[in-house]
Amino acid sequence: MRRILFPLLLAGSLWAGDTIEAFGKTWSVPIAADWEFADNILSLKVGRPQTAPRRPKQFALLEEGPFDKVTIEVEARRIQGSLILVYAWRDDAHFNYAHLSVDAPAKQPVHNGIFHVYGGDRVRVSPEEGPGSLPDTNWHKVKLVWSGKSGEVKVTVDGQTTGALRGMDLSIKSGKIGLGSFFDTAQFRNLKVIHGS
Repeated sequence: MRRILFPLLLAGSLWAGDTIEAFGKTWSVPIAADWEFADNILSLKVGRPQTAPRRPKQFALLEEGPFDKVTIEVEARRIQGSLILVYAWRDDAHFNYAHLSVDAPAKQPVHNGIFHVYGGDRVRVSPEEGPGSLPDTNWHKVKLVWSGKSGEVKVTVDGQTTGALRGMDLSIKSGKIGLGSFFDTAQFRNLKVIHGS
């Protein structure tokens, strides 16, 4: 029994096996070498998709928290097709995230929206409305506002939002936050985190 359990426990702990320092804060990451923080820019240099279950894993998780209410303000740019902001992270199998992409959600329903992970594959919890939120690879001002009490989340990009960037989940009332991508590379700068009840 010990021979079976030990490898499983070890595999589960590897997600947060490394830490990096960025924006004056400590972040847990799967592999520190995939990340770089220089000139106030946090760069995810390597995308590593998780195929089964289908949910993101390549993000930096802020060690502060959990929070039951949080606002994330950050300038972000996709290097490839998309990036994500994680919130309400309880563990590797229970969290929510906003996926910001070049793709319109009506054409690619698993892109550009609010998603929920609860033990299995990610599930969309926002409408498939509006255009892609990151039409180019320029820097964009992104703001995510979430309340664990109401379950509501709203994301704006350069001050604009769409139905695709609003969602609700009442199953996770508090959690940590993170920055990264599903399987692409991305950059983040000028991060501001505001939290409190």
